Amino acid sequence: MNFDALAASWAPRLLSIMRIMTGLLLLQHGTAKLFKIPVIPMFANLSITSLPGIAGILELVGGVLIILGLFTRSTAFILSGMTAFAYFIAHAPKGFYPILNGGELAALYCFVFLYLAAAGPGPWSIDAGRKK
Repeated sequence: MNFDALAASWAPRLLSIMRIMTGLLLLQHGTAKLFKIPVIPMFANLSITSLPGIAGILELVGGVLIILGLFTRSTAFILSGMTAFAYFIAHAPKGFYPILNGGELAALYCFVFLYLAAAGPGPWSIDAGRKK
């Protein structure tokens, strides 16, 4: 089997792995903001009704849904918008370049979630199981 065939056969599974890891990484933002796990000093007095608090709810619920691969396309689309909003509100005013304004992660999340909204969850997901 050549490399192209091997890569093509693994691509759907790697999509699922990318989705799961992205969800796990996003979930930690939600748990840090809402449950103080892990403890992040800047989230110590976070109000749940503030923009970061609302983002924490979306990160927590959206992270779990993305990990499970449940309602993946719509969840990923919403999270893509949330991370784009976070970039333009929190990072872009600090400068044009993401490496200088601290917005690399928000920008990357935005495009990964946009890709998941278009590509779907992959085969290892509740969404895929519901289609069978």
